[in-house]
Amino acid sequence: MKTRIIAALAATLAASPVAAADLSYGNSYGYAPAAAAPASWTGFYVGGNIGYGWGSAGADSPKGFLGGLQAGYNLQMAGSPIVLGLETDFDWAGMNDGNYSQDYIGTVRARAGFAFDRVLIYGTAGFAYGKGSYQVFGLSNSQTSYGWALGAGAEYAIDRNWSARAEYMYVDLGNSTYGTWVGPTNVSYDTSVLRAGVNYRF
Repeated sequence: MKTRIIAALAATLAASPVAAADLSYGNSYGYAPAAAAPASWTGFYVGGNIGYGWGSAGADSPKGFLGGLQAGYNLQMAGSPIVLGLETDFDWAGMNDGNYSQDYIGTVRARAGFAFDRVLIYGTAGFAYGKGSYQVFGLSNSQTSYGWALGAGAEYAIDRNWSARAEYMYVDLGNSTYGTWVGPTNVSYDTSVLRAGVNYRF
């Protein structure tokens, strides 16, 4: 499991806006100057995201698309590339397989990263929650579960207000007991999520 998480983190950073970002903003080739970069990453932001998740729920392997909203606050230390923040998000999910389906996932996480002008590379960790449904012989039972989330990503400032980002997040929601025709069934759920999103920064 640890090897899978590390590999996914590395893949996310490699495919992130960092790969496309040009950290040199000279005009030596005669092109028009790029849109003004933010003076600081400090401030509130709101945005949306869409992505794909895959994981395990007992003997099932639910997977599918998800999407939702996020909001947060960043604080960049004066004269430093260090950026600290807090973010919450909520995603409606369409991940299912066999008897299990995940209805939604939400998190409240701390973020910490380094800013390289327009590019912010960050790690994130915190509290997670979600609602899952388990169905056996026509009887469906839903439970809300709680756990933790861990991830990393990169964000690229398009201009002073808009930014785009890509991130990987691993979510573990622990065990939940679902009522079925054959008696209580204990199901553990974890998932990996790859998401892309945009933020408007105030």
